[in-house]
Amino acid sequence: MRKFLIVLIIAGFLAPLLSSPAFAAGPPPKDILKGVFTQVDAQQRTVSFTKDGGEVMTLTLPEKMALEEVSLNKKVMVSLDTHAGPGVIKEVDRMFMDMTTSKVVALLLVGMIGGLLSGFIGSGGAFVLTPAMMSLGVPGAVAVATNMCHKFPKALVGTYKRFKYGQVDLKLAAVMGVTATIGVQLGIQMQKYILNTYGNAGSNLYVSVIFVAVLVLVGGYVFFDAYKLARGDGGEKVSKLALRLQKMELWPMMEFKVAKVRISAWVTVPVGLCTGLLAATIAVGGFVGVPGMIYVVGASAMVASATELGIAFIMGAWGSVQWGISGLIDIRLALLLLSTSLIGVQLGALGTTYVKDYMIKLVMASVMLVVAVSRGAMIPGYLAALNLRAPLDHGMATFLDGLSFWTLVAALGLSGIIITIAMVVGMMKDRAEKKVLTAVSHG
Repeated sequence: MRKFLIVLIIAGFLAPLLSSPAFAAGPPPKDILKGVFTQVDAQQRTVSFTKDGGEVMTLTLPEKMALEEVSLNKKVMVSLDTHAGPGVIKEVDRMFMDMTTSKVVALLLVGMIGGLLSGFIGSGGAFVLTPAMMSLGVPGAVAVATNMCHKFPKALVGTYKRFKYGQVDLKLAAVMGVTATIGVQLGIQMQKYILNTYGNAGSNLYVSVIFVAVLVLVGGYVFFDAYKLARGDGGEKVSKLALRLQKMELWPMMEFKVAKVRISAWVTVPVGLCTGLLAATIAVGGFVGVPGMIYVVGASAMVASATELGIAFIMGAWGSVQWGISGLIDIRLALLLLSTSLIGVQLGALGTTYVKDYMIKLVMASVMLVVAVSRGAMIPGYLAALNLRAPLDHGMATFLDGLSFWTLVAALGLSGIIITIAMVVGMMKDRAEKKVLTAVSHG
């Protein structure tokens, strides 16, 4: 306990520093405004715009923008064209999408599968939820913020469920959670800076590029590791790197009983920081947290995936407060996702009791690689929006949108099918073994 308090005190000193003006993204540039349109003057082609904070401005519409494109009393981000003159609008991006019946149904379904993944692999399921919301028209920053808000109560339920199965190392979750909150603070400042400087297109590009890079690298490695385990006896071996780090006597040394690991607390620090940084950047910390606990700390896949849920709760609670202050959380989406993901996370957690460790890795890797294709298909469009490449013709844009949507649907379907089959097969084997044991005991 004393060693944990030392880590907590260090984090307590660092957290205020990272919240200080020196680390803050600062106020939005003058050519980026957030607020609502309140009135349109069709003759003058001007609009009244109320900024966040109450200041009212008069802005001028560019010739290429139709009056019908201006939505009144809807939260928007406005980019100004400083070369065209003062107060001339360059681009308008809606901050919060309109809700339709089809979108509500889609969000409920996505929430269920995201929860199923969260309970099963411990990564929060956000690597499916964030791209899904973006595909439905949610800006990248809002998708990340809303995901972080919805997942921390879900993570709490998942943690409790898997704690009852003896899979959660609460001490490891607490130690890594403390350092992860520092990473969350850094990630939020980076995301704010990109959003304020480059607008929604820049934020969408940033989120998508990071998504693809992490999905391919981590997914490829985890898939290879799962393949090796599947070809063997299905048992899991501690990585050579973790064994070396466990032998390193660097004070303070900490013992994690559930994970069956004794290691320096400082080994967990970079894993925790990276987990928090990634969580605040793309709402997915489990990409680093779960593999980090497996291959760096030396925990089993079962314990790592369960413990990550505890870390996700700590990060999500802290990040939600920070994102809420920034006004980027869409509470409608958070509640819709939460309503079904709470059911899914319990089913996913139940599934882990019937499968081997390599199956958890196989599911994680398979879905990661499929989602990478979905998010990668959107990158050319974001580059064109930022004038970093030639505009896409209508046919190519339609093809890439379709590719992104249907590969995401494939990822959702694939994850649900694999987890369901694994659960059913595992339950059947478990029942068969119990029948044999009962027959033997009675014989």
